[in-house]
This record gives sequence, structure tokens and C-alpha cells, in this order.
Amino acid sequence: MKNNKFETEAIRTQLERTQFLEHSVPMYLTSSFVFEDAEDMRASFAEEKNRNIYSRYSNPNSSEFIEKVCKMEGAESGFAFASGMAAVFSTFAALLNSGDHIISAKSIFGSTHSLFTQFFPKWNISTSYFDINDLDSVDNLVQSNTKVIYAESPTNPGVDILDLEALAAIARKHNLILIIDNCFASPYLQQPIKFGADLVIHSGTKLMDGQGRVLAGITVGSSELIDKIYRFSRITGPALSPFNAWVLSKSLETLALRVDRHCSNALQLATFLEDHSKVNWVKYPFLKSHPKYNLAKKQMKAGGCVVAFEVKGGLEAGKKFFDGIQLLSLSANLGDSRSIVTHPASTTHSKLSPEERQSVGITDGMVRVSVGLEHIDDIISDIEQALG
Repeated sequence: MKNNKFETEAIRTQLERTQFLEHSVPMYLTSSFVFEDAEDMRASFAEEKNRNIYSRYSNPNSSEFIEKVCKMEGAESGFAFASGMAAVFSTFAALLNSGDHIISAKSIFGSTHSLFTQFFPKWNISTSYFDINDLDSVDNLVQSNTKVIYAESPTNPGVDILDLEALAAIARKHNLILIIDNCFASPYLQQPIKFGADLVIHSGTKLMDGQGRVLAGITVGSSELIDKIYRFSRITGPALSPFNAWVLSKSLETLALRVDRHCSNALQLATFLEDHSKVNWVKYPFLKSHPKYNLAKKQMKAGGCVVAFEVKGGLEAGKKFFDGIQLLSLSANLGDSRSIVTHPASTTHSKLSPEERQSVGITDGMVRVSVGLEHIDDIISDIEQALG
């Protein structure tokens, strides 16, 4: 069969129609599935048949969503979760044993950092961190019990870029699993597997949904690794609901269109802020002033929806800026059709110590803008009056 383009696969990857010949795949809101007879039931549980048994294991709606993301990412297999953090936790929990060691970039989501530092040590799983601007140091962190290298690119919230090929080369050299959180880019802008990643994680809550409606997560990658994640998740139960899977599968049909607009708006906002007298600095992957601009252009189709900048005047000026926002939303989400402004130091990364935040470039005055789909003139106008 002909390999279709990304946008076509997002729309035309569907389950087979039922006897009703529906054009849009229906919702399969059922907890379980019935069997023809005793032998059918036995063979299904013995995995001699590939069929739906229980929606904690699989469901037609989640299967369609997974298939779409696998095609988008160039992955062999996947499993869908009830949230992005469920995907992160379950992926690591399925692959690691007590005594194993993780190497992670310092610049990661606050909840992932808390998972590594507060909960995994209870099971004797340790983590070493590397500076995203010093990939040469990763080799020195490898131990005999190291199992995984983990990173986000672009990072949350500073939109820094990591060299995925370089990380993949280190992982192969030491026979480690490379896991990349691709949430900020979406599969439309970047496919880490092409650069050597073994597994890719997404919070489907963000750009995949795109309208702030549902929680979801997904991990895709090699069928061998996904099988381990599936068997762990089948028992522990973090599966995505059929309804949310249906919503996400429909959302992916417009992912390319939406992300194109997100990126166009974000680049225009970043360019505006770069020349603003009340802004210390601006970071956006496709700004030429970004320190990893050339790498971003190599790995990504466009710069994504997130712009980071620092308001002049410190914490008080930052508070005045947030209190001055009128149109944009004050929220901790991102990838929404509505533009969102967040203060990472007091929200998404508040569980990090001031020293930890400083080490990854999260200053007290940093603002993270998830640039939405409103008219760019209105987005800029609201930020401009708030800065004023």
C-alpha cells in the first residue's frame, strides 16, 4: 500500500467500519468484550488470538489512537495511558529493576524530576543528571547498573534543544535505552526515532488534544520494549479511557493544521518580544538568537508553540505582568487553542529548589507562553499592554 503523507495518515488511519458503515469511527464505551464460546475465551486469554478482552488491556478506540501515533513517529508499537505522567512512570517502572540507574537531562518537567528524586529512590533506583549544554559529560555518568538515558527536546520550560543523534550514539555505545519526551514538538514537528531514540513519550493532553479537554499519555517505540510496558500496564491499570482515545484520534486529524498556526504565531510573538525594552531575553527554537538554532532547524520542522522570556524588574515586575494579562489564560497547561501564560518558578517547577531551578535556567522572572490559535495581533496586544 502507498505510503501517504503525514496529514493523510492522521485522517485516514481508522478502524474497519462496522456493519453500519459509519464514516467516523464510533466510541466503544465498554469495559469488556464477549466471546463466542469457551474455546474462543481460552484462546483469547492465552494470547493465541489477537482480540480485545478488557479495556484495561486494549480497546478499539485506544488501538486506533496508538496506530496513528506509531505511524506519525515511525514506531513499531505503543501503549496509551490516562495521563502524560502515567506514561512516564509506567514506562520506567516496566523497564527498570531495583538497583538500576537513570541518566537524565537536568532540564525536565518538575513532576518527572520529583518522580526521579522522591519516589524511585524508595525502590533503590537512582538518577544522575547532566547539563544539556555538556553532552560530553554523559559518558562519565554511565555506571555498570545504568539502564536508561532520558531527555526532553525541546525542554520544559526553557525550550532548549538537545542533540538527539549525539545522545543516541552514547546510548548505543553503552547498550542503553534512549527515551525522549517529544511533547513540546509533537510528532508533526519532530520524530526522535529517526535520530536513534528507542522510545518516545507524549503527554496527549497538550498539542495532541489541542483544546484543553482530556488527559492522556502515550509511549511508542520498539515492539520489544513496548511489550514489556504493555504487560506492566495491563496489570497495573493506567490505561487511557476509550472516550479520551476517541477524542484524541479525532484531534490528530487536525494536528498539522493547528501546529502550523501555533508555530507561525509563536515565531511572530518571539520576534516581537526580542526587541521589547522591558524584556531581558527571549528563547524560541526558530529564533536565530537561540543558542541551538541550527540544531533545531536540523531536528524540527518548525519551532513549536512555546516561547520563554524574562521580564525586566524581577519578581515584582513579573507579578505585575501576570496581573495585567486580560485576554490570555493564566494556567499551567500548554498546547491549547487558547494562549496560556505560566510562571514556571511558582507553578510547574515550584517543587524544585531555587538552586535547582537556577541550574536549568528557570529564573524568578521567566514567563512561559504557550502560544495559541487566536489572531497574532490580539496575542501581541495583550502581552504588550501587560508589559506596559
